[in-house]
Parts: sequence; structure tokens; C-alpha cells
Amino acid sequence: MSTAPQGLQHDALFYTDAASYRAGLLRFVREGLEHEEPVLVAVPQPGLALVQSALSATEAARVRTADMGTAGRNPGRIIGSVLTAFVREHDGQPVRIVGEPIWAGRSQDEYPACAEHEALINVALAASEAYVLCPYDVTRLDRNVLTDATRTHPMLATAGERWDSPGYTDPVAVAAWFDRPLPPAPPEADVLVIGPSTGPGTARRFVHEYAEHKGMPPDRIADLRTAVQELVVNTMLHAGGSGLLTIWTADHQVVCQVQDGGRITDPLAGRRLPAPHDDGHGLYVVHQLCDLVRVHRRRDGTVVRVHIGLS
Repeated sequence: MSTAPQGLQHDALFYTDAASYRAGLLRFVREGLEHEEPVLVAVPQPGLALVQSALSATEAARVRTADMGTAGRNPGRIIGSVLTAFVREHDGQPVRIVGEPIWAGRSQDEYPACAEHEALINVALAASEAYVLCPYDVTRLDRNVLTDATRTHPMLATAGERWDSPGYTDPVAVAAWFDRPLPPAPPEADVLVIGPSTGPGTARRFVHEYAEHKGMPPDRIADLRTAVQELVVNTMLHAGGSGLLTIWTADHQVVCQVQDGGRITDPLAGRRLPAPHDDGHGLYVVHQLCDLVRVHRRRDGTVVRVHIGLS
């Protein structure tokens, strides 16, 4: 592994078992501590416990940890709420971050958002003195996922080696490649036409009643209601006030989407906190509240689909 960061460094760490995972992460973490760099380890369980158990008490006191299974449940909030937040907290200092957004339990719906996230790290943190290491399990992840990692990471690594990625290319273009058409809503989905007489208030009641009927807990209904309100407000403000709101259940989740003629041109919209005077606050809120957010940019508009668990 390298010495202290000089601008953004972003590596994919390929590991084969628990021993190589622990060795690769500990080498990275301890090099950061030797350079007096703030260190964050954001990985899912059981990897998080594996790393924590290997750190000495002195090391553990200096390393921030987060369960990526919770903090990064929606991959669209990792850049803003995990990575950028840590960088800003230590403004002006080189930092090290272990971030594992892709693991074997991720669903097919989640994966494109994860791959987009990996590509967009190179854009969002381009000016940062950050060294980001992303572990990839070569024994459990599909071959195409490992190939994609070579496209989204400038550098590749194992526990003891590091080399230039032969597949790395323009991160904005790679992120756009993962912006794929979403599967159609099922025939039994409920639909509300958004228009002059059916704005945010009607949309809130529509999704509240649906989710309540499906047995969703009140706190999650509140998240869904707020997320849908933000999306419909965006339709009213940026898409001529007309669109389509669709809701259904799948895989123990309520799935809701808003389709309209608006255009989202910023690939990082919603993934990082915008400046006070900029657009994008509503979509940022949506990412914070939902378990998964998929944004598909079409020639004639945009589809935003959100998932929230029923329990």
C-alpha cells in the first residue's frame, strides 16, 4: 500500500478469505495511524467485528467505525453521509477510509446504485486529501462485479500489492452506463396522476393509506410520506407540475416511484448535501430516508424509484 494521500486515492482491495480481508484492512488502517491520519472503517458485519477484534485498545480508540449494512443500506447516501462527512470533519487533513458498499448479500436492484456510487466517489472526492479503500470478495461476488471494480477504481490492491487498474475510465461515463431502465411496475400497482388538483398533500395521503394497509410501522410510513412529498414537490417545481406516482409491494418492501418530464443533469444530485442556494435538497432528503433510491434519466424525463422496508 502507499504512503500518505496526495489528492484522492481510490483502491479496490481484492480478498479471498477472512485472513486476507483482515490483513489488507489492518495494513491500510495502521499505515494511516502511523501517518497520524484520521481513519474511518465503514464495512458490513461480520467484517466490521473482524477488524475491531484485531485492533489494540490504543488503535481502536483512534479508529472510527460504522456498520455499512446500516449507514450504507441505501448506497446513494454513502458519499454524502459517510465519506464526505468524514472528510469535512477533518478539513485540511489527509484521511483514510475503508468503505465496503458491495457485498454478496446485495440485491440485483441495489447493485447498479452501488456501482454508480463507486464511480462517483472519483468525482465527489476528486479534490480531497482522502485515501479510500473498497474491499471486494473475489470468491463470492460475480465476475462481472469484479470487472466493474476495475472500471470504477484507479488502483487495484491485495493485502500486499498495489497496481494501476487497466480498466479504469471516465467515472461520469461509467456512472451513466449503470443508469439503466428500471423494470416496469407490476400490473397490480396503484397509480396516482400528479396534476393541478393532486399535489403533495394528495400524494402524502395516497401513500400513507397504502402503506398503513400493508402494515408498515408508523415511523417508516412517515419516512415514505416525507420522501414522496419531496419527489412530488420536485415535480411541481421542475417538471411542469405533472407526473405519475406509482406504488406497490415487492420483497417485503413498499416500492414507490415518481415519473415526470423533469431532467436531472448532475450525476451527484441527492448523493451529497448541496449548497444552501443550490437545487437538490429534496432528493438528498429522499436518499437519507429510503433503503434504496434508483434514479433513471430518460430522454423525455426522469424516473425516481424508492424502496422502504415493511418492517
